[in-house]
Amino acid sequence: MSDGEGAGRVGLWLVGACGSVGVTTTVGALAVRAGLAGRVGLVAEQPEIAAAGLPALDDLVIGGHDLDVETLVKRAERLAAGGVLPAGILPPIAGELAEVEGRLRTGYDRAGEEPQGVAVERLSADLVAFREEHGLERVVVVDVASTEPPAEVVAGGPLADPDALDAALAAGESPLPASSVYVLAAYRAGCPVVSFTPSPGPRLPVLVALAERAGLPWAGSDGKTGETLLKSALAPMFATRALQVNAWASYNMLGGGDGATLADPDNARSKLVTKAQGLEAMLGHPVEGPMHIDYVPDHGDWKTAIDHVSFEGFLGVRMSLQFTWNGCDSALAAPLVLDLARLTLRAQQAGESGPLPFGFFFKDPAGSTEHRLGTQWEELVAWCARVGA
Repeated sequence: MSDGEGAGRVGLWLVGACGSVGVTTTVGALAVRAGLAGRVGLVAEQPEIAAAGLPALDDLVIGGHDLDVETLVKRAERLAAGGVLPAGILPPIAGELAEVEGRLRTGYDRAGEEPQGVAVERLSADLVAFREEHGLERVVVVDVASTEPPAEVVAGGPLADPDALDAALAAGESPLPASSVYVLAAYRAGCPVVSFTPSPGPRLPVLVALAERAGLPWAGSDGKTGETLLKSALAPMFATRALQVNAWASYNMLGGGDGATLADPDNARSKLVTKAQGLEAMLGHPVEGPMHIDYVPDHGDWKTAIDHVSFEGFLGVRMSLQFTWNGCDSALAAPLVLDLARLTLRAQQAGESGPLPFGFFFKDPAGSTEHRLGTQWEELVAWCARVGA
């Protein structure tokens, strides 16, 4: 994406820009723009969603933060070698990919010595400089970094109260999870946020309040790309056909960086919570739902879900459904990141604020208890029609 001047240009700032999802998002956007790839998987290209008047994919300028020692270009080459990116796609976009790499800045490391108050100001200044240097109308920050453990919120504490947070930061303390440091920096720079991970991010009460105070929209959390996507489509089927689901057991195998992160039980807690949410709500009754995640390095960027559903029908006849989902996590997630960036940028342009009705994309939809995929789609379409009217 050229740095040349142009009307209506907007920015996508990726937190975790050198991770598999971040790199696939960047390469995908550049490849589609260059005519090297189609638009399969891009929900925003469907007429019902495009009706919102979204910014064009060609108008996105990409930058980001990361701590990874591996460069964007090197990670892209490794993903291509592993079959995640199509062979031969990198040479035609090498110049533009290098431009994106030149826009990346050092992220925040919670294990380091930098006080969070200092980090917030630094990260926020990076966003402002990015917007001003490239003449962007708006910038959205999308978190595609590694999953963090849940955060414990204490009433009146810095994760709940804006004044308490300000006091803690001014005192040199570091109370926020890393994902929430990026969110606070984004809000101070006037940028909306999308949380594509189950990390605390914008969901902390203090940040919900600060987004409302700033009049900024945000969306999240935890992108729905695989097993949970299937559940949100299949569970309503059982419910509407009055079939009694007695158990829904799930086993997940993940490779790559996501799998390595989730091998830590503390980090896995966030993912397990978001993956488990919604099943009882969609079925209308409690159900046994054992769920397990294992790290399998050989899987690389692929993930496999094996589910067993036990149900009964008329006269109590016992039946079952088994399915296996094998998907490339980056290829499933990247188009949704681009969709959410464009939708959230349009929401800010339209003057929207608070959690956006984008549950169609998420395991744990902010501001909603609706998990049925069909209903979520209808809500998204209705929002697009209203904003585009």
